[in-house]
Parts: sequence; C-alpha cells; structure tokens
Amino acid sequence: MDPFVVTLVAVMVLGLVVPVGPGAQRVVDVAADVAVTILFLVYGMRLSTREVWTGLRNWRLQGSILAATYVVFPLLGLLVAWAVTPLVGGPLAAGMLYLSLLPSTVQSSVAFTSVARGNVAGAICGATVSNVLGMVLTPLLVLWLMSDAQGDASGTAGHGLDGLQTVLLQLLLPFVVGQLLQPWVGGWIRARRWLTLGVDRGTILVVVFSAVAAASSAGVWAGISGWAIVALLAVSGVMLAVMLGLTWWGGAALKLPVEDRVALLMCGSKKSLATGLPMASVLFPVAVAGVIAVPVIIFHQLQLVVCAVLARRLALRD
Repeated sequence: MDPFVVTLVAVMVLGLVVPVGPGAQRVVDVAADVAVTILFLVYGMRLSTREVWTGLRNWRLQGSILAATYVVFPLLGLLVAWAVTPLVGGPLAAGMLYLSLLPSTVQSSVAFTSVARGNVAGAICGATVSNVLGMVLTPLLVLWLMSDAQGDASGTAGHGLDGLQTVLLQLLLPFVVGQLLQPWVGGWIRARRWLTLGVDRGTILVVVFSAVAAASSAGVWAGISGWAIVALLAVSGVMLAVMLGLTWWGGAALKLPVEDRVALLMCGSKKSLATGLPMASVLFPVAVAGVIAVPVIIFHQLQLVVCAVLARRLALRD
C-alpha cells in the first residue's frame, strides 16, 4: 500500500484515540492554518502568471466545477436524504442533504490535484470561486431546501463575511504574494518537485489531524451509535463514488484534457468541512447543528482517504 495513504490513516486514528486538550487543539489549529498559508504561497511561487490566467479563463472547467458543486451534488443530496431517512433518521438524513449544499474544499482539492499532476491553476481558480460563491449560495439553498431543519439564520451574513475574509487572507493573499515573487523564484521551485510534493502532503496530514482531533474533542461521536456511523460511512461512500464517476466521465464527455479532468474530479467531488461546520452553527439551532454536522465530518474523512489513493494512481499515468 502507498506509504502516504498508510500515514494518512494513521494520522486519522491518532486524532481519534489521542486526547487533545483545548490548549493543544489551538496549537494544532494554528499549525494547520500556517501549513495552508505556506501551501498557497508555494503554489503562487510555482505557477507562472500565464498559467493562472489560462486557468481562470477556462470556462468549460470552471463551469463544470460549479455545476458539479451546486447543481449535481444538491440533486444527489435530495435523493440520498429521501432514501436514507428510514435508515438513519431525519436529523442525520438532513445532514446528508446539508453536506451536498456546501462549497468545494480549497486546500485538499488543490493539493490532490497537484499530487495527481492535474491542472493546479484551474483547481485553485475553481475551488476559490466555489468558496466565495458558497458564502451566498449555501445559505440560500439551505433556506430553500431545508426549511424544516433551519433555525434562526440572522447570523448568516456575518458568517459569510468571516468566511470570505478567511478565503482572502489565508488563501488568496499568500497566493498573490507568491505570484509577485514568482519571476525570481519560480524556476527554482519548479525544478524541485519534491518541495511542492512535501508541502502538499504535509499540509493534508496536518489538516486531517486538526479536523479529526477537533471532532473528537467536541464529543461528536459520543451521541451517535456505531450502527449509524457505519450506515453514514456506507452512504457517504456511495455519494462520493457517484460524484467521482460523474466528474471524471463527465469531463471526458466534455472533451476536457486529462489535466482538467483531474481538477474537475478533485474539486467537483469534495465538500468543505472548514466551511460546513461554522456555517451549520449559524444556520441551525444548537440542538440540531451538532447532529447535522456528523455526516459532513464523516464524508470529509472518507473523501481525503479515497482521493489520496486516486491522486497517487493518477500521478503514475503515462
């Protein structure tokens, strides 16, 4: 088995079984934020400005990512929520629907696209646009499709501004700084693939441990039966498999180059835990938000493991 996948699973298990106190969790969270900032700084230094503009103007790829995230995934979420309500109950089924309405991830989507030798510039543009639009689209979709579970959404606008600020300061700002430095250091960075690969993988490991440890410290798993977790894992696996298939073969049907298909696969099949958990605390009553967040957490861990395997396999293509 791939050593990186083994390490990823070991880090997840470590986050589940090792108690992390509030102080240590804050340190881990800061480490994750720093790792993500360095990741996007390195991407900015690595990519030529011409590649970035080409990725942004690639309307077929960008449109496909948005369609997968905010049209295909929500339709699948509606179907899954209806089908699994008798199996896992209304609140967890609502969590599956909520999951489908979230924006794509930025960090892991871009990192896995890089590992898989895909269109990194296109992935950065697509995932970033998805998150910026998600600050508005996700609350609107929740209000439209989840009116029974949705509580007081008066704080939605405030959260949207906070999320936008995070995207701008933690992701886009270091990327822009990297782009400004690119004419001087870009050649050196591109000649050392081991450096970007190490930053990619290291960031993924730190982010995974931070997310799992935070969920364990918050007692997310305490109120959920083992059977419910197994059922959610199976349903999440089906959803992920469907979206991976639709994005990969949909990209082929659109005659996208393989590098663009990789970016669509990695961005269009993922959902953001970093956006989903804080937004749930704003959009839903406290008693409901904790349960609704569980499918988001489970799907997030599953997508990381599966996409790590896929990225490594795609990286070995001719």
